[in-house]
Amino acid sequence: MEYDFLRNTMTGTAFARFSMDHEALGFWLSEELGDNSAKHVEICQQIEKLQASQLSEWRLIGTALSIQLDREQVRVFANDIEGDDDEVELDESMSLYNGESEAFCGLEDFYAVLVNWRKFLDE
Repeated sequence: MEYDFLRNTMTGTAFARFSMDHEALGFWLSEELGDNSAKHVEICQQIEKLQASQLSEWRLIGTALSIQLDREQVRVFANDIEGDDDEVELDESMSLYNGESEAFCGLEDFYAVLVNWRKFLDE
């Protein structure tokens, strides 16, 4: 998983850009977490509880994207795909791409991303 943290030169707004299949992580960091330090602290505390086996899973519902954490991995997903039971039949040679609406990564990798995002914002 590769990523960059950048700033819009006109507005100074920070945003994250992630590699293919992880774009949802960048959208979530940029749009849902942003520079909200209280939310950042809360998420880091929940990760520490997961790592200490004090929790088995935790979820934070956002405006457009949400995160679900368990002791091993993190799922970032668009709220509109949760509970979407409509199956789409595709030809065998085709598949749906949902990298912009759902992404997975390891819990430790996600924690490192959060730490690096905060450092970037504080620069």
